[in-house]
Amino acid sequence: MNDTIAALGLALGAAFTAGLNLYATVAALGLAAQAGAIQLPPDLQVLAHPGVIAVALALYVVEFFADKVPYVDSAWDAAHTFIRVPAGAILAARALGPVSPPLEFAAVLAGGSVALAAHATKATTRLALNASPEPFSNWIASVAEDVAALVGVWLVFSHPLLMLGFLAAFVIVVAWMAPKVWRGLRSLFRREGGSGGSGRSRAPEGGGEVTLGSVQQGR
Repeated sequence: MNDTIAALGLALGAAFTAGLNLYATVAALGLAAQAGAIQLPPDLQVLAHPGVIAVALALYVVEFFADKVPYVDSAWDAAHTFIRVPAGAILAARALGPVSPPLEFAAVLAGGSVALAAHATKATTRLALNASPEPFSNWIASVAEDVAALVGVWLVFSHPLLMLGFLAAFVIVVAWMAPKVWRGLRSLFRREGGSGGSGRSRAPEGGGEVTLGSVQQGR
């Protein structure tokens, strides 16, 4: 039972942290494994390879600075939709080790979904923060995301059951909030689109159309 909880905690926890910051997740797992602090499953031991760690750290440095610049962070997040989500799915599947194809496919779906939820939450939050004129909120959010990813990696190995409970609550909240966020974004885009046509003539309040005859009669 404990082994199952630990495997599920690693699979879904790594997918979640990958959705927030993939490179920090890979680097933290690899460095911890090399230091002997954690024992990775056989299919994830490649993360402890020096080459993998070096690339992950280099990309983390790039992301660290790109994530602090308004709108650059949103562009970075948009591009990484096609990187973080598949990587989260792969980490989840490999964390379970050799399993039957149906279980492996289920792990891919679950890991990809958790990574997508984390990534979408991060990207949506940063998009909203970009509307703020000051840059400090972006810096605070970026640092908080990095810390959350590292704390998540620690929880995966120290308290996997707590991590699973957090993920269950997180998925429920995201599922409840997603329609409201979508409606809010649609309203925002409609207002932004409508502001460009504010100079147009408005129809009368009664709903009638403005015609050439009615204009002449009003003179």
